[in-house]
Amino acid sequence: MAHTFTYLFFKMKLIQPSENTIMDWRDVNAVDKIEYALKHGNYKTRQLAAEALEQIGRPSSIPILLNAMNDKIQKVSIAALNALEALGCNDDLVISITRKRFNWVKELRDKEENRKVKKDKKHNIYRWKRASKESFDRVKEQLKKPMR
Repeated sequence: MAHTFTYLFFKMKLIQPSENTIMDWRDVNAVDKIEYALKHGNYKTRQLAAEALEQIGRPSSIPILLNAMNDKIQKVSIAALNALEALGCNDDLVISITRKRFNWVKELRDKEENRKVKKDKKHNIYRWKRASKESFDRVKEQLKKPMR
C-alpha cells in the first residue's frame, strides 16, 4: 500500500523512489512503474530501474532500455547496456553495445590526453598583442598631440 502512494508521489514529482521500493516493484513485476522510473527519475533511480529491468528480463522493455543506453550519466548507460545484454537481443544490438563501450574508453583516453596537454602548456602572462593594449597606446598617442 505504501508503495502505491510512493508511486503517486513520484508521478507528482514530490519524491524519488528508494532502492527498497524499486526492488519491491521488481518482485511484483510492476514493469510499468519501473519503466516510468527509468524515464523520469534522477540518476540513482534510473540506474536502479535499469538493474531491476535486467533482473525481470521482459523483452517489452527493450525500447526504453535503448533510450537509456544513450543517457548522459555513464552509470545509467552501463546499467542499461548490461540489461540489454542480459535480455539477449539480436546481433546488431550487441554490435552497437560493444561500439558504445569502446567509444567510452576512447573518450576517457582523449580526456586524459587533453588534460595532460593543458597541464604541460605554459601560459604567458604578458600578451602584448591584446586589443586593450593597442587601444591604450592609441589613446596615449592622441593625448600627446595638442588640441585645436
